[in-house]
Amino acid sequence: MTVSTDIVSTRSSVPASKKSYAKIAHVLDIPHLISMQITSFEWFKNEGLRELFDEISPIEDFTGTRMKLRFGDYSFGEPKYPELECRERDMTYSAPLRVNVQLEVKETGEVKEQELFMGDFPLMTPNGTFVINGAERVVVSQLVRSPGVYFTLETDPTTGRELCYGKLIPNRGAWLEFETSNKNVLSVKVDRKRKIPVTTLLRAIDEEEGVPEAKLGTNERILAKFADIDVNADHPYIQTTLEKETATNKTEALLDFYRRLRPGDPPTLENARGLLTSLFFNGRRYDLGRVGRYKLSRRLELDAEEKTRVLRPVDLETIIKTQIKLNNGTGRPDDIDHLGNRRVRAVGELIQNQFRIGLLRMERVVRERMTIIDPDQATPSALINIRPVVASMKEFFGGSQLSQFMDQTNPLAELTHKRRLSALGPGGLSRDRAGFDVRDVHHSHYGRICPIETPEGPNIGLIGSLATYGVINSYGFIETPYRRVIKELQADSEEWIGRRLRDDVDGVGDAGTEITDALQKKLARKGSRMIKCHPFVSTQIEYLAADTEDKYVIAQANALLTADNHFIEERIEARAGERFMMEPPHLVDWMDVSPKQILSVATSLIPFLEHNDAPRALMGSNMQRQAVPLLQAEAPLVGTGMESVVARDSGATIVARRAGVVDQIDATRIGIRAKAD
Repeated sequence: MTVSTDIVSTRSSVPASKKSYAKIAHVLDIPHLISMQITSFEWFKNEGLRELFDEISPIEDFTGTRMKLRFGDYSFGEPKYPELECRERDMTYSAPLRVNVQLEVKETGEVKEQELFMGDFPLMTPNGTFVINGAERVVVSQLVRSPGVYFTLETDPTTGRELCYGKLIPNRGAWLEFETSNKNVLSVKVDRKRKIPVTTLLRAIDEEEGVPEAKLGTNERILAKFADIDVNADHPYIQTTLEKETATNKTEALLDFYRRLRPGDPPTLENARGLLTSLFFNGRRYDLGRVGRYKLSRRLELDAEEKTRVLRPVDLETIIKTQIKLNNGTGRPDDIDHLGNRRVRAVGELIQNQFRIGLLRMERVVRERMTIIDPDQATPSALINIRPVVASMKEFFGGSQLSQFMDQTNPLAELTHKRRLSALGPGGLSRDRAGFDVRDVHHSHYGRICPIETPEGPNIGLIGSLATYGVINSYGFIETPYRRVIKELQADSEEWIGRRLRDDVDGVGDAGTEITDALQKKLARKGSRMIKCHPFVSTQIEYLAADTEDKYVIAQANALLTADNHFIEERIEARAGERFMMEPPHLVDWMDVSPKQILSVATSLIPFLEHNDAPRALMGSNMQRQAVPLLQAEAPLVGTGMESVVARDSGATIVARRAGVVDQIDATRIGIRAKAD
């Protein structure tokens, strides 16, 4: 809590001095409050666009014999008008996007190169907004289920057994849904179509160098792969599933797979192979995405390069092994509402997805033109029509559910709008189908999503706000910072001075001995081995994602510490996952950085929040955004210390970029004489 003092009069513009009554030391600066918007858009400009052009390059004609088109380097030009002028003239603040394009005519081997204009691309202002037709708009970040594999247990009503169901969700491509029947048959649904026995898919993807196809996918090979997992004599899943299907080897399984997915089409081995490859092993049709591969490898404990973004046979085999283990009562199911399984699609990724749609429409046009144009007259500009790309961008910024007019009631309203997280929108939930569980506060929200700030109407729980210290990592998962609790040190570390031993150490001292300079020299002779010390909170700060945090015991920020950061109390209030308990200091792994870590920016502006009823705090955090700003701003008599941070990061106040002396000022400009660097 901060209190403004020395206020000359209530209308004074003299800066008020602040007195802080905070009991807890400030250990970490709050990250820039709109960095999530700016960082994401910069990623799109530097990496996201490159990914897209690499994805669709090269474009070849339908026969693959005439022409090949490649996209090279790209650059943004200077905006035609500055941001302020765009607002005044009702224009879009944008810059021209130019791309180097190479066209190779295969018949002659000739390569034609041109720099093409790909349309005016809306640019983000330094305040994290877009100016579209003179109006400021914000692209709200979307909270969606992460690509990856998820297992759930459902109780069968007839037998009372808990049966495992799995879902493999890619970033782009066919979903796989794994099911267990009460008769021990494992089946899989491909893209929500017909159900097939899981062993048919296992036979179809079976491969091994040097083994002829006729010997692949046999019962013996399938049973051998699961011999160490499918060990429950009462419920033999693989054996029962094998008895349910007609195929006996890879060839028969491929044909059976094709018949079930394309009923009515005459099945040929070539068509069947092509269908299976295009569904799961072709990067253009099936893409787990960087995040999907990371989550899949982490959940299944597999080693795979991030670049491997299609499925591998070993992935499917391990999914089925995990399904059998869960059916047999070992392992843990997934919680789909856990923030380890939900990720943020920030502005850069949302624009990238929309730009991809435009590029794919353009690709179709290019291919059609390649087949009819005379190779001598073909040039990149004659083949490429940029209208689909320009239209897709206009559609996104003008009509998407996530591109919204910025709330400009006051600076806090602007800032909160940019930090909003929405579960609605394309690829997300709809408010009619969203149940109670997905709207509810979850233990993994701690330090990531504010448990208080959310709308009161039908969108309650579906729209939230990023917590004060929350940051979004490169995979899109929200991380929050913690201070590491040190419980052991290297014997030769200089940090031992002033610390106490937790165990007896020969030649140094008994447990509880405080280490002096002389004792530290004795300890150093023990080399680099780790020796237990009385736990203390270090200055080392690390950002943890929700699924990583669950493994640790975390103390609250208000745990009492001595001047040298040792815990004072013998039992510390702590949490692990969704459990809260009192633990001795040597069992604590991390400590919160601040009591306001759990809250959003708007909620952390409420003084004495802990004395408020939760629904009232919700109303307060929402209603602050509706306050009309005063013509002459006043400092609050009582504040929380967040006021200046909000004023600075919202962009509503003018902040000098360099230190200096104000030597000119009038109604239109402020002149600053910068100090020499």
